[in-house]
Amino acid sequence: MWSICKKELNQFFSNLTGYIAIILFLLINGIFLFMLPDSSIFDYGYASLDKFFELAPWVLMFLVPAISMRSLSDEFKAGTFEILKTKPLTAGQIVWGKYLSILVVILIVIIPTFIYIITIKSLSAGGTIDSGGIAGSYGGLFLLAAVFAAISLCCSSFTSNAVVAFLISAFTCLILYFGFSAISKLTILQGSYDYYVEMLGIDFHYRSISRGVLDSRDMIYFASLIFLSLLITVKNLHKK
Repeated sequence: MWSICKKELNQFFSNLTGYIAIILFLLINGIFLFMLPDSSIFDYGYASLDKFFELAPWVLMFLVPAISMRSLSDEFKAGTFEILKTKPLTAGQIVWGKYLSILVVILIVIIPTFIYIITIKSLSAGGTIDSGGIAGSYGGLFLLAAVFAAISLCCSSFTSNAVVAFLISAFTCLILYFGFSAISKLTILQGSYDYYVEMLGIDFHYRSISRGVLDSRDMIYFASLIFLSLLITVKNLHKK
C-alpha cells in the first residue's frame, strides 16, 4: 500500500501538474479573498476566515477531481493495471495506496493557506481570532476534500478516459454537495421533509462541522461516504 502511495506521489510531483494544482488553488483563493471587492476579507469588517471556508469547497470540487482523474483511468488506458495485478497487492491495498496519496496532495494544497490565519490575526483589532472555530472549519474542509477524493477515485475506476472521469467526478461532487440543499428548497418539501432532504447533502454536514461542533452524525456521514466510495472502487477492480 505504501509503495503505491509513494509511486503516485512521485508521479504527481515529477511534472508540473502537482505544482500547478497547488498554485491554482492558492491563486484562485487569493484573488477572491484579497482582490475582488465583493468577496474581499478586508471589506468584511471582521477578523474571520468565513469567506475562505465558503469559497474553498467550490474550488476543491473541481481541483480534487483534477488531481484524482488519472489515478486509475490511466492505469487502464496504459495497460499498467495488468502489471499491478501481478504484484503481491490486493485490490484494497491498491485503492488505499492511491487514496492516501491523494490525501497527502490535498494536505500539501491546504497547508499553505495557514498564512491566511497569520494575516487575519495581524490585522485584527485585538490581535486575537476564533482559533477553535477556524480549527473546526479546517477539519471540516479536510473531511470534505477526503470525500471528494474518494468519490473521484471511484469515478476514475469506471473508465479509461481521464477527461470523462473528471467530468463524472465533478458532476457527482456538485450534486452531493449542493444538489440536496437545492432540492430541499422546493415548495412541495417546505415544512415537512426539507430538513431531512438537506441532511443527505454534504453541505449540511460541512457547515455543521465548520461551526466548531463535532457531531457524531457528521463524522458517521463523512466516514460512510468515503467507505462506500472506496468499497465500490475495490469491487470495480475485482471485476477488472
